[in-house]
Amino acid sequence: MGTLNVLLVDDHGPLRKALYEGLEATREVHVLGEAATGREAVARALELDVDVILMDVQLRDPREGRRALSGVGAAVAIRRERPRMPVVFYSIQDDDEYYREFRASGILTHYAYVRKSNYLLPSMLVPLLRDAVSGRSLVDPEIEDRVQEVRDLDEQSPRALLEPNELRVAELMAQGMTNEQIATRLNLHDKRAVSRTNGRIYAAWGLSENAVDDKVARARATLIYMLNRMVMWDEEGVALVQDRRGEWVPLYKEEN
Repeated sequence: MGTLNVLLVDDHGPLRKALYEGLEATREVHVLGEAATGREAVARALELDVDVILMDVQLRDPREGRRALSGVGAAVAIRRERPRMPVVFYSIQDDDEYYREFRASGILTHYAYVRKSNYLLPSMLVPLLRDAVSGRSLVDPEIEDRVQEVRDLDEQSPRALLEPNELRVAELMAQGMTNEQIATRLNLHDKRAVSRTNGRIYAAWGLSENAVDDKVARARATLIYMLNRMVMWDEEGVALVQDRRGEWVPLYKEEN
């Protein structure tokens, strides 16, 4: 993997400058853009072609006060247009509010959540940035219990395997909307974001592993969403679900 293009987001000017210089000095990272607030982070992320975002969780904005968008909130907004954009969060705060927000955000993959005091040296950040880009996730062991609920989502319903933005697209897809109609309903700037989100939905539900076209995957995704049960299809196209014993059985019984 070559040089990483990074968006750096921190409301503290001197720290942002130090991080910029330290990351550039590694020669493994190029800071393609900077932002000081959550709103600026969203705008810059949609303007620039970055590989990963390095972002403080607590982002103050004097103009917005309590309504300021946090790092977690900014990541959720960015992922509406750039599905599962890799993000490395860091924070010196130990406020339950941020951990609750992170759990509620539904962010499942391509992230790290670490403390400034533990990981903020450039030499330690670069591996985290690369891991996030590669799809690996990490939570600082000191705060792992705070976000354990997110890890537990994999054992829950198919809908719980999707991030909020993906779940909204799946809901509208199940209503029979086209990609263009979904993009209009969600007021997306880039209409292609829906197609990218569809791909994430198919991957999360194991539909992309099968050699099926988009129309078939779309129909199968709709069925999974409506049933909120994981469904798999055999080579003959028969829909299967797990029974109470964990065995895969036909979803529909054939009539004699």
